[in-house]
Amino acid sequence: MPDNPCLSLVISPLADLGPRQRHYAIWVYEAPNPSGRGHHNCQWTKELTDTWNAWQNFFPLRGVPNVPLISSAFSPPPLPEINENNTDTASPAIPPPTSYTGRIMQQLGVSLWQWLFDGQIQNSFNQSLGFANGQGKPLRLRLEIQEPDLIMLPWEIMQAQPGRPAISLNNQQLLFSRTTSDVDLLPPQRTEQFLRVLLVLGHNPEAQPQKIGSPMGPGQRLALEQEAESLSQLLKSAGEMDSHGQGITPVACQVDTLIEPTPAELIQQLETGAYNVLFYSGHGAPAPDGGLLFLRSDAEINGTELAQVLVRVQVKLAVFNACWGAQPDHRDGKAIPRSSLAEVLIHHGVPAVLGMRDSITDEEALDFIRVFAQQLARRSPIDEAVAIARQNLLSIYRFNQAAWTLPVLYMHPDFNGELIRPYTEGVTEIPDQSVGWLGRHMPQAYLQSLAAPPRIWSLRGGIMRVGRGEGNDVVLQQPEVSREHAEIFYQSSAVVENGESGYLLRDRSRCGTWVCVPASTSGWTLVQNQEVPLPSRTQLRFGNPRGQSLEFVIGSPPL
Repeated sequence: MPDNPCLSLVISPLADLGPRQRHYAIWVYEAPNPSGRGHHNCQWTKELTDTWNAWQNFFPLRGVPNVPLISSAFSPPPLPEINENNTDTASPAIPPPTSYTGRIMQQLGVSLWQWLFDGQIQNSFNQSLGFANGQGKPLRLRLEIQEPDLIMLPWEIMQAQPGRPAISLNNQQLLFSRTTSDVDLLPPQRTEQFLRVLLVLGHNPEAQPQKIGSPMGPGQRLALEQEAESLSQLLKSAGEMDSHGQGITPVACQVDTLIEPTPAELIQQLETGAYNVLFYSGHGAPAPDGGLLFLRSDAEINGTELAQVLVRVQVKLAVFNACWGAQPDHRDGKAIPRSSLAEVLIHHGVPAVLGMRDSITDEEALDFIRVFAQQLARRSPIDEAVAIARQNLLSIYRFNQAAWTLPVLYMHPDFNGELIRPYTEGVTEIPDQSVGWLGRHMPQAYLQSLAAPPRIWSLRGGIMRVGRGEGNDVVLQQPEVSREHAEIFYQSSAVVENGESGYLLRDRSRCGTWVCVPASTSGWTLVQNQEVPLPSRTQLRFGNPRGQSLEFVIGSPPL
């Protein structure tokens, strides 16, 4: 269950009394305290329909075909009256928008808030928020929408009053996501120590005009390879320390890439890679079983098929930069229940899914991914990382543009949002050298020099310190080596290459440590102020890429 106090709300349709009388029950599925339970019945009004249609006229869906408006009428109403009893949830008021598009954005946000948070639901929200504030934690607010026709609405833009922050932009007192209670059980989740991302670039007919079934030309392949390299470097850079790191050491981010794979190739890579994040960029289309992802011009995979393997290999987060990821399919003008990709994956037990409500430009996507990945590398919960990355989109593209409204996060009701264990929960804790610790199963390991004459240092007590200072276990007197340069330590919950567990390298130096993992195609990689897994036979150079090479080996030291 979530560590943060959680308030889960459900919007459920009641009996349809006609085309202009749509009634709903809004009820509390989960609350931090029993007295926070409640429900409220309400009607979807003509004013809400008019406001929604006005919003769509200014921010029409670009990538989703044939999605009808709730009503064909278009008559933008004046800014609605504000319910002063609604409670603000975060920062001081900001000046209201002056442009008409900004006012339409704000008008729909306020209208949705007032419709959802009314009567007992408003009381439950206030109680839950006070409960969370008393614990010094943000309230995790999750919204389940059981009416398919309401899923397409941008609930992420809800705001209590004009000038107040939208619900999905608030990461101090609220963490917002969508959810569904009709799910398979969440399987036990392994503890993650670093980001391991599978980046999949699928078919994109707009970027690669060609006939269906025809082979990809050299220029098209080169363009995809260049895009893959840019995205890969963007994700890997998330693990680098910057001036805004606030003293938190980012975890390492490893990225493997597949370009236009077949479904079999994608499944095989997922089953062998121990990934915790899947990132897909490419073409998608509506379909009843979670939509279609076009991996190639002649091969696709639907959400139901993808869900089976993602749950089996324990991918915690799936991110889709594709049309339709967070939108349901439609038949005869009606939305099909649980047909969006995000809902299908959550329904089958994937912990978290991030899709786009509409198509997003490359620039917008890169700006979002950069900040989102940085926050994940700093061990932020997934819903907090989404909120901060969304704030970045708003800062760059402004409130009266749709970019910040596009990401839609779904989270499993039993998932606490943790992708990487928080720093305060002992990610870098030094193993206890008491008798109880020594009695645990801990594989032997040692460090050996590769130059003649060879020298061997055995790990004792689960940790080895390397540096120029005399108090270290391995003393290296090169000028590039820091006094307390790095630590090699054992952690039973860590999983590294080939299923080995669980030695890690923690660099604490000024010049970094160069690492060459066995069978790696990337050669020597610089690790600086990070923790990375340490498979057996990894070669290390401390401080200098041309310095002395040492080899880390898991096993008994030679006699």
